Amino acid sequence: MQRLILFRHGKTERHAPSGDDFDRRLTVRGTEDSHLMGKVLADAGFVPDLVLVSSAARAQETWQAAKSAFPGVACDIRPTLYNSDAKDLMRAARAATADTVMIVAHNPGMQELTDSLAQESANAAIQEKLSEGFPTAAISVFDLADGVKTLGVFCPKDHGGGGRD
Repeated sequence: MQRLILFRHGKTERHAPSGDDFDRRLTVRGTEDSHLMGKVLADAGFVPDLVLVSSAARAQETWQAAKSAFPGVACDIRPTLYNSDAKDLMRAARAATADTVMIVAHNPGMQELTDSLAQESANAAIQEKLSEGFPTAAISVFDLADGVKTLGVFCPKDHGGGGRD
């Protein structure tokens, strides 16, 4: 793996009708932001070769909303990504056999991994941006070919998204 893209799922309903966190679905805003962020990412030239998606409903819906920006990209639904910590997320990415891997999953693991990689890349501007958190539908992109380099952090509010439901 040369490049890692971390895509936090879109905004979700507070409670699933089933009562199970795993079943929480995207809100209208979550779907719109996920679609927008897929387009933003593709327009910036960051296209995955493989997408690893948590099996939770909200992560799968995030990928469904974003995938039109990435025609033909392979997707692998992974139950182990549901609420994974940063180490497990990185382990899954490193085990993939693609050059550019995207993970669609959940906080706190996504923010922890983003923070850790951004800190390792010593990019002060990105670290400052991340001090505000890693909101729903946020994306971080890292080049891991020779050390760690932060290529970008993208948030819906910076691209006209993140509106009210």
